[in-house]
Amino acid sequence: MGVLSGIRVLEFEAIGPAPFGCMLLADMGADVLRVDRAVAAGDLGPKISGKHKNVTGRGRRSITLDLKHPDSADIALELMSKADIVIEGFRPGTMEKLGIGPDAALARNPKLVYGRMTGWGQTGPLAQRAGHDLNYIALSGVLSAIGRAGEAPVPPLNLVGDYGGGGMLLALGVVAALVNVQRGGAGQVVDAAMIEGAAQLGTTIWGLVASGNWREARESNLLDGGTPWYDSYRTRDGHYMAVGAVEARFYAELLEKLGLADADLPAQHDRKGWPVLRQRFAAVFAERTRDEWCRVFDGSDACVAPVLGLSEAPEHPQNRARGSFVEYDGVVQPAPAPRFSATPSEISRPAPQRGEGGRDALRDWGFDDERIAGLLGLAVHS
Repeated sequence: MGVLSGIRVLEFEAIGPAPFGCMLLADMGADVLRVDRAVAAGDLGPKISGKHKNVTGRGRRSITLDLKHPDSADIALELMSKADIVIEGFRPGTMEKLGIGPDAALARNPKLVYGRMTGWGQTGPLAQRAGHDLNYIALSGVLSAIGRAGEAPVPPLNLVGDYGGGGMLLALGVVAALVNVQRGGAGQVVDAAMIEGAAQLGTTIWGLVASGNWREARESNLLDGGTPWYDSYRTRDGHYMAVGAVEARFYAELLEKLGLADADLPAQHDRKGWPVLRQRFAAVFAERTRDEWCRVFDGSDACVAPVLGLSEAPEHPQNRARGSFVEYDGVVQPAPAPRFSATPSEISRPAPQRGEGGRDALRDWGFDDERIAGLLGLAVHS
């Protein structure tokens, strides 16, 4: 019984941010029914070798529908008439060509929240262009600030565009629009664009730029690795420790733990002295292993933490204590977040195979057995 229990979400199969946003809604208790293609499209997503576990597909049931079938529009609109939220991630105009765009959907269900996830947005000169996370964050301005000085910008995985600026923004948008509906407002379209979401994630940086407190050259600022006390350092065993000792009292504790409290060092904010500080920090961190440094900094406020691998993070005492990772369907994965005190989120089911659970989902959505049989007899399969 999550915070979104009773909310019906109709998701059209996509990759990246839209499924992630729907995962968040499903974790919070929404009943997410995914409309999959009848046969997997060869170019739908990147080729992944081996048995791929679709973690972001968790919490759904599935029906399959050939959207090019003559009866598909009527079927989709009938499903939309029973949904609270629709999520789609096609290029602008695709749903309209299929006869299931926002105008048609809202005519059938005036209270519907119609979420649209794209990279460039529904309008503008690039709206019809293909792209991926890296392209969107490049034009947002954010990518230019990530990386080492004198080197190419570093792709921050696909977290800034697809997931932070995409899926999370989409989930927030559709929930906000749903609150408006429940207050008596009309249904509406939520146009979530990754280029704009990525820019929003950088709002603080734009403020620093405007105030003259941010240089556009990479690795020359407080939060981009420019300062020696906000960076990562290699340890003797080839691992790294992350240092974030920004405030003066934390910086003082960092020096004490490193054995440099009485060393003749430049002042913390002496920009000309930063190369000296960086060199000294690097030399000291290289003297011990990562585990040894963890013991040194254990219980301190020096803002130093080990850089853990993806397989190591779930075993850290902090993550274990909070249950931040769970093993579900044989896969260790992040647990639902954030935490709700009265209506906790949970993973309700693993990602479905195409069409898995469709019959039960249709019944739960209010279709009687006769209508379900008709739908299944056309283009939908259980």
